[in-house]
Amino acid sequence: MTTSAEELREEVRRRYAESARAVTNGTGSCGCGSGSCCEGEDATKFGEALYDAEQRGELPDAAALASLGCGNPIAVADMEEGETVLDLGSGGGIDVILSAKRVGPTGLAYGLDMTDEMLALARRNADEADITNAIFLKGVIEEIPLPADSVDVVISNCVINLSTDKPAVLTEIARVLKPGGRIGISDVVAEDQLTEPERAERGSYVGCIAGALSKSEYEAGLEAAGFRDVSVEFTHSVADGMHSAIIKGVKSS
Repeated sequence: MTTSAEELREEVRRRYAESARAVTNGTGSCGCGSGSCCEGEDATKFGEALYDAEQRGELPDAAALASLGCGNPIAVADMEEGETVLDLGSGGGIDVILSAKRVGPTGLAYGLDMTDEMLALARRNADEADITNAIFLKGVIEEIPLPADSVDVVISNCVINLSTDKPAVLTEIARVLKPGGRIGISDVVAEDQLTEPERAERGSYVGCIAGALSKSEYEAGLEAAGFRDVSVEFTHSVADGMHSAIIKGVKSS
C-alpha cells in the first residue's frame, strides 16, 4: 500500500508532537527518545550532544532536551549582527535562540514549524532565555510564510530529509533569501551509490519516514534552485552509507 505525502507529513507531525509533550510534561527528552527519528539509536549522533557546553549553557534545559537534530548548523552558519535568520523546522527553539543571540538585538531570528506543541515549547523556551528578537511561525517548509528576499541566512537541522517535496523546499529557501543570502544546513544525506530501496531500508530512523537525498542530488537541487558555491560535506556516519552533513551555498545575485 502506498502512503500519500499528506499521510507521511501527518506521521511526522504526530511524532514531533509526542516528543514536545514528553519534554513539556517532564517525562523525557526528545533526542532519540519516543517518537523521534533516531529512537533506539546512538544518542551521541543526534540531539543536544552535538552542541558544545558553552552553547548548552546559553539555553533553558527544555530547549536542549528538545533538540532532535543531526548536526549543529549554528557552528557553521555565517551570521552577523543585525541580520535576519530563518530556521526551518525549529522544534523546541534551540537553534533560533542561539541565532537570536548571534545576530543581536538589531537582528531577527524566525523559527518555522508545523507542530503546535513544538511551537508552544519553543516560545516558552525563548521567553525563559529572555530572547526578544525571535518570532515563531506556524507553517510547512514547502510553503514558507515569509516574503521574497527577506532573509539573510537560512538554517535547518535534520528537517529537510523529512519533506516529501524537497525541490519545493529548496525553491522556497531561494525565494525568501536575499540575493547573496546564505544557507547553513545540517541534514542526513546518502552516499551516491545507495539506491532508493537501499535508502528506504535505512529510513526507519535515519530518513525519519520520508528519506534522504544523496550528495549529488542535494548539490544538483540547490544549483537548480539558484545557488552557487554549493558544498555538501559529510561530518559523521549515522548508518551504513548515510551521514550527517553540512550543506552550504549562496543565492546567486
